Amino acid sequence: MSITNESLLALEQELTFSSFSRADAFRLGELINEESAKYPAPLATEIVINGLVVYRYFQDGALPDSELWLERKRNAVELMQMASLRFGCWLEENGETLESRKLNPDDFAPGGGGMPIILKGTGVIGSVCVSGEPNHLDDHAIVTTAMKRLLAEKQ
Repeated sequence: MSITNESLLALEQELTFSSFSRADAFRLGELINEESAKYPAPLATEIVINGLVVYRYFQDGALPDSELWLERKRNAVELMQMASLRFGCWLEENGETLESRKLNPDDFAPGGGGMPIILKGTGVIGSVCVSGEPNHLDDHAIVTTAMKRLLAEKQ
């Protein structure tokens, strides 16, 4: 599957929850930590529901600048109401840049690692963001795999 705005939109729709609680956020954090063991670098993880950080964990060895990357990814998800990777694809497909949209590149990360938490019938209620892998597509894969696992558990 190629990574496009359209394919990422379909993934977001697939990863839509009927409910999402703080306990779900904690479980998702655990699943992210389990999934990240398959990758080379330690992760920083943040989960936000309705503007409140309900889960935050920096694995041993996670770099301090990951905190800034989490914020940039969260900002991208919150502003555009889409995955940070989809925001990057959307910009590219529309011939835009952060600068052309009058957005400060220090404030937004249009790359992998940030996903919206979407409730059926409600819309985006928060975000789950990870940072730390050398390849931002790995950050994206870790988050989406963990979200799929949580959805399967909730069924």
